[in-house]
Amino acid sequence: MSDKPTATNGEYFTVPGWSVVSLRGEDASRFAQAQFMGDVAALAPGHWQWNGWLTPKGRVIALFALLKLDESTLFLLLADAEPAGFATALSRFVFRSKVRVAHETDLHVSGAFRAPADASGARFARPSDATLELDLGAEGGARTLRIDAEATADDPEAASRWQAFDLAHGLPRLDPAQSEQWTPQQLSLERLRAFSVKKGCYPGQEIVARTHFLGQAKRGLVRLAGTSALAAGDVTAAGAADRSIGQVVSRADHEALAVMPLDAGEGPFEVAGVVCTPRPLLSGLAR
Repeated sequence: MSDKPTATNGEYFTVPGWSVVSLRGEDASRFAQAQFMGDVAALAPGHWQWNGWLTPKGRVIALFALLKLDESTLFLLLADAEPAGFATALSRFVFRSKVRVAHETDLHVSGAFRAPADASGARFARPSDATLELDLGAEGGARTLRIDAEATADDPEAASRWQAFDLAHGLPRLDPAQSEQWTPQQLSLERLRAFSVKKGCYPGQEIVARTHFLGQAKRGLVRLAGTSALAAGDVTAAGAADRSIGQVVSRADHEALAVMPLDAGEGPFEVAGVVCTPRPLLSGLAR
């Protein structure tokens, strides 16, 4: 029997796809409030929220967890987007604001399938000056995410299980090719409370608010379970491969998240010839 640490014994492992971008300066919170789709002003120091950056047409450039260390220091736990390019693009909008945007190359992201020592819900903890701890548990189990300067070992099995947990709870993992493709409503980001329709203006706010208040959201995320591993591509009605009704945005082994019509029904559907059926999204990951 191998004594290598695995997810089953609660050891920390590298969580792929996550990076850290910082906003520092006396205008950091005001800048974030003006640029991002979530209500940063309503977030108390020591807490975090799901958030994102949109194009003026209301399309998601990147999704992230935003941590408010204090009013002048924010960390963005960036999901899948290329961090240096993101930091450069965001810096173009700083203008005269007193804020510096930087990719924190010395910080690493790791996870463990165990309850946090101190963090709870949207409140993160600082076990030391160099470490941040987040509670990413939800229906189905406890998880701790850690940001610090210490690199951890790769564990592909644990990383795959972590990604499957994200998928089951409706957290889309978007590869760079999907940047600027989807609206927050198409990704069902209201389930994560990741955007606001009540705060002031931000890029894409008019599109997001109009879609919300006029009830124009016609598509959202559907969790699909396949008879075998699902590929990227179009979702079709079973037996009608020439008629696309949706598109896969995230995958984890036999399951996928797909943007589909809200009235798509119970299927069955197909993705690249693999039969799949809808499963309910789990709750508890909103912050």
